[in-house]
Amino acid sequence: MSKSAATADRAPVITEHETSQLERANASGRTPVVFVHGLWLLPTSWDRWAGMFEDAGYTTLTPGWPDDPDTVEEANAKPEVFADKSVGQVADHFEDVIARLDKKPAVIGHSFGGLLAQILAGRGLAAVSVAIDPAPFRGVLPLPISSLRAASPALHNPANRHRAVPLTYEQFRYAFANAVSEDEAKELYEAFAVPAPAEPLFQAAAANLNPWTEVKVKTKNPDRGPLLIMDGEKDHTVPWAIANASYKRQRRNDGVTEIVKVPNRGHALTIDSGWREVADIALAFVKRYT
Repeated sequence: MSKSAATADRAPVITEHETSQLERANASGRTPVVFVHGLWLLPTSWDRWAGMFEDAGYTTLTPGWPDDPDTVEEANAKPEVFADKSVGQVADHFEDVIARLDKKPAVIGHSFGGLLAQILAGRGLAAVSVAIDPAPFRGVLPLPISSLRAASPALHNPANRHRAVPLTYEQFRYAFANAVSEDEAKELYEAFAVPAPAEPLFQAAAANLNPWTEVKVKTKNPDRGPLLIMDGEKDHTVPWAIANASYKRQRRNDGVTEIVKVPNRGHALTIDSGWREVADIALAFVKRYT
């Protein structure tokens, strides 16, 4: 399992919090579940999911992307810490975390975390994986207008590539919270939204033009493990066309590959009031293979 040459020289250290989660997971003897968040969210966005999976008999880990702050308040006060995080760097960090587990984990990711879940599975690191509203990888060709609009806060200015970019409420409403009420959208924005590195969006936008891109998945690896792709029917950021194209490439694998469209849900489906419906589907899939 070779790491990205571009990121190997700046691989981040595993944090004290991540070390504590690793020690707890290994001591439990249970099957671990690693949650991977995407852009504009923090690991705490998985807290309710982690509790549910713990109740179901798993041990859970919510590692951060390198330099993730602990809270939304801290993140919004120091947005610069998110800058210059590439897909390869983040994938390598999660590989470092998983390598310290005694048991091969289930990996569940949302948005760019869904892309990372597939990258990690393609490296043979996952017993089973679930990619929810996953960002596209090299070879996934559809590029709907709504996706471009959702990514435009970062992509509209090439100088943003090495910056951290926040979303205004209106941008969050369109990209994440279009399928919930105005009141809930405002609550979600206040509770969860943080700045995000723009670099992964630039990497994904150029992936099909760059043979050396970090935004690629080893879809045919026989050790990939079973994979479920989930997508919200009303998702503006990762519409069905993208998720289905990812599924069509992944199903070339000899292993189990499935896809589910979640009716009437947008990109906030892992954090909004209907999160439990989505978590139940993911849990049922993980249970089948662990």
